[in-house]
Amino acid sequence: MLCAKVLPLGPRPVFRLGRGARLLIVGQAPGTKVHETGLPWNDRSGDRLRQWMAIERETFYDAERIAILPMGLCYPGRLKQGGDAPPRPECAPLWHKRLTALLPRIELVLLVGSYAQAYYLDRARGATMTETVRDFRRHLPRFLPLPHPSWRTTAWERKNPWFGAEVLPVLRAAVGRLIG
Repeated sequence: MLCAKVLPLGPRPVFRLGRGARLLIVGQAPGTKVHETGLPWNDRSGDRLRQWMAIERETFYDAERIAILPMGLCYPGRLKQGGDAPPRPECAPLWHKRLTALLPRIELVLLVGSYAQAYYLDRARGATMTETVRDFRRHLPRFLPLPHPSWRTTAWERKNPWFGAEVLPVLRAAVGRLIG
């Protein structure tokens, strides 16, 4: 593997793809719990994302309905100042085109967090993640940008009540339409 020498826990790509999936979730990179279990979004962030989407865990992990592909396929390690390191920069350019080509039915891509938004929206994104999410309608119908659903987002949601009022109803309607 190209990056095996720099991955502190070694390579363990974590993603789920099904040719029938119409919804793709592109997140950041696996954390330690996800690395250990091999199940994407198998942590509190995943619980929160499922809550935002208003779906059950069983539905979320049905790869024929929902594909999951992080920007970094393996756990990237931790930063010295705390928190997980960003996804490995070589991962998405190397793997995303190849893997998304296996998903012919995708109609909507949830861009969860600033790394996914930067990669897929490039210059079409706002100056900040908040601006990009606030301007979500601009990116529809192909993309729907969301913040990363970590514990840090609790305060962000309080400061940005429009997210719950405007974005989540659109997210839930789209999810229901695509996987219902």
